[in-house]
Amino acid sequence: MKTFAAVAAFAATVLAGPTPTTPELAPRASSSLTPITVKGNAFFKGDTRFYMRGVDWQPGGSSDLVDPLADETLCARDIANFKLLGLNTVRIYTVDNTADHDKCMGLLADAGIYLVLDVNSPLYSLRRDRPGPSYNAVYLQNIFATIDAFAGYSNTLAFFSGNEVINDDTTTNCAPYVKAVTRDMRQYLGSRSYRQIPVGYSAADVNSNRLEMAQYMNCGTDDERSDFFAFNDYSWCDPSSFTTSGWDQKVKNFTGYGLPLFLSEYGCNTNKRQFEEVTSLYSTEMTPVYSGGLVYEYSEEGSKYGLVQITGAKANPLSDFTALQSAFKKTANPSGNGGYNATGGASNCPKKSANWDVENDNLPAIPSAAAEFMKKGAGLGVGLKGKGSQDAGGSSTGTAAPGSGSVTAGASGGPSSSSTKNASPSLQSAMNVQPFVVSGIVIAFTFVGAALL
Repeated sequence: MKTFAAVAAFAATVLAGPTPTTPELAPRASSSLTPITVKGNAFFKGDTRFYMRGVDWQPGGSSDLVDPLADETLCARDIANFKLLGLNTVRIYTVDNTADHDKCMGLLADAGIYLVLDVNSPLYSLRRDRPGPSYNAVYLQNIFATIDAFAGYSNTLAFFSGNEVINDDTTTNCAPYVKAVTRDMRQYLGSRSYRQIPVGYSAADVNSNRLEMAQYMNCGTDDERSDFFAFNDYSWCDPSSFTTSGWDQKVKNFTGYGLPLFLSEYGCNTNKRQFEEVTSLYSTEMTPVYSGGLVYEYSEEGSKYGLVQITGAKANPLSDFTALQSAFKKTANPSGNGGYNATGGASNCPKKSANWDVENDNLPAIPSAAAEFMKKGAGLGVGLKGKGSQDAGGSSTGTAAPGSGSVTAGASGGPSSSSTKNASPSLQSAMNVQPFVVSGIVIAFTFVGAALL
């Protein structure tokens, strides 16, 4: 009997241990929202047109990086204010991709709020002065790890592949690298069998090449095209109007554009902010082209754009908070579909010019080491620290063939397209058969032991 007990215990110990090749599933958030999808040039929540009513949320700013989604107390405090404003979207510029975000993403979902997330960080991003070397496998590994950390949440609305990489006419040569990163992110989502979370770019408020960048991100083969385009716009300075601000011309310029378009930052503070632009942004004079926007910014970080002043553990509303709250309250979304372009469609690639320094439509090929992540996954990210990627080596060595960013194979052992962190337990977790195997072996040894008595 001692021999049986030892063998049975050994079998139980060996078989009950973790399987090295099977990744442990992350804990689930408490709530789920209907994922946002793209139809034509608009976002939809199910069959209902979705307009972003949001703010840019990065307490501490770029000088004191804090991941607001890693601190349940902080995000609960700020979500209370988001609810008072009537928000449905927040944008975060930097997160710690090694932290646990379940609780805060669940709190956002409970409040009906979606996340638009920048995947870059100051140490892991493209350099506008040296875009080629900074587009490398180390960089892509970390942004793919950020995708892994957030793709499972149903209220992850979209990913930004970059923010203001091009900030004047002399930096438009960065465009192929921005577009390559966007392509790679979309391919990673598909190859790892995640749902189709929209990926796009947040452009700077540069009038001379904004339209060219929008066209460029929507031209070429389907694998190269973005899912949306956004830009930062501070041209409406109260008191103003739809025509005085020049927004009427932007609507005219983007009429017929085939992708969803929204303002990733807005809210000029040259004069007292009344957010008069809200009335136009959510009216039918703009909704055939625009899908809302994100106000810059939630917390006051020294540039006089803040809606609240953070003092210790408190976030106290400022006058701009009250003004935005009032503007949102009195402005309803248009009824119906807002006149969107249901067919969408690709743009023609812009030609090289004095304000567009891109020779042709070629994109850099994904670095060979990064291509392996499509099958194997990215692994762990580096969080907010790390050594940085911009001079890490392993950059692209060639030009991509058209269509090379298409999803050609699913990942072995990767998450299924229906799997989310917000799924029910029966859908989220594959059955663990180890307890049954162990029990079977123990029972078998019991019978053998009984027969020997």
